[in-house]
Amino acid sequence: MSLMPVEDALARLIDGVQPLETELVALEAANGRWLSAPLASTRTQPPFAASAMDGYAVRAGDIASGIAVLTVIGEAPAGHGFSGHVGPGQSVRIFTGAPVPDGADTILIQENAERSGDQITILEAPKAGAFVRPAGLDFSDGEVLLEPPLRLGYRELALAAAMNHAVVPVYRKPKVAILATGDELVRPGANPGPDQIIASNHAGIAALVEDCGGLPLDLGISKDDPETLAAHVRRGLAADADILVTLGGASVGDHDLVQDVLGNEGMDLAFWRIAMRPGKPLMAGHLGKTKVLGLPGNPVSSLVCGLLFLKPLIAALLGQGKAAGGTKQATLGADLKENDRRQDYIRASLEEDDKGQLVATPFAKQDSSMLALLSKSGALIVRPPHAQAEKAGSTVPVLPL
Repeated sequence: MSLMPVEDALARLIDGVQPLETELVALEAANGRWLSAPLASTRTQPPFAASAMDGYAVRAGDIASGIAVLTVIGEAPAGHGFSGHVGPGQSVRIFTGAPVPDGADTILIQENAERSGDQITILEAPKAGAFVRPAGLDFSDGEVLLEPPLRLGYRELALAAAMNHAVVPVYRKPKVAILATGDELVRPGANPGPDQIIASNHAGIAALVEDCGGLPLDLGISKDDPETLAAHVRRGLAADADILVTLGGASVGDHDLVQDVLGNEGMDLAFWRIAMRPGKPLMAGHLGKTKVLGLPGNPVSSLVCGLLFLKPLIAALLGQGKAAGGTKQATLGADLKENDRRQDYIRASLEEDDKGQLVATPFAKQDSSMLALLSKSGALIVRPPHAQAEKAGSTVPVLPL
């Protein structure tokens, strides 16, 4: 099987993927969730003309006629409007957020008034309409203010609350079952044997799933045994996983059993082996309604492939289409040699120069096992297949991390 271009593989992976079903969640539980339907306001905000400052509600006509002393006829704190009418030569003590009384149209702020008993003297006359928030200044009843695709954060949730929504419609979180494979792996915190290493990919992929709005399901670590591996796969399917992610074992070695086991379980293989570095052994298919993504075992390969393929797949399930991030342009900070037939994703630092321009400097070492290097990286430099050598100072596409 020939190597598939990255763009073709991604297009095939998300082709036909439909957003998951909608569910209603309480406002306080909706942070980070993806809105699934337009949200319209159920009220006008503010619902009445309101004072923007503490002071006195007055008539602009009195100010214009040069009246310097007004009689205070009542008080309007927030939540308790003044029910009477403000006539000529009258005013009402008012506080921020309170409705402007009938007959008044301007706020004289308290710093510009001097009070003695029920009389105030105007020290500095306000302009007509000063410090009055008109009804509907922010939004109106029935106005659509939040629309998908949209990830709900603190600003959006504050707005939804102001619109008087106690619950909001969101897409169900995609369930992503994550299965690490390999006799050489033990969990973090365990004591590895002389020929074993600590499993790390599952922790990074689970965090990526959460960052993307999904729900990770840990299937543990399977030994390199077909029956054990098949049992783990069935657990993922029994949990109604929307995506099954396997880590390692999808290459061509004698102990790489994942593809055969998945095939025996009924997987329809979509593609295998991608023209990319790191990450060539990537595999994709589906087991019934469950999408299958077989990521490489090397830690950096696994995480880079997760970023390039798992993230867009989750985005499609959350109604985002292809809106899962893209590249930016940066200045190359060091020379790069010509590329071969595989698309490279080169770990690089990413900084701003004194002109505010992004500068991506590739690291000298790029081994796909080096997680420490990935943690220091600010971006991946994207090198298309057969790209010519580039000198420092050239412009290159980068995928920010």
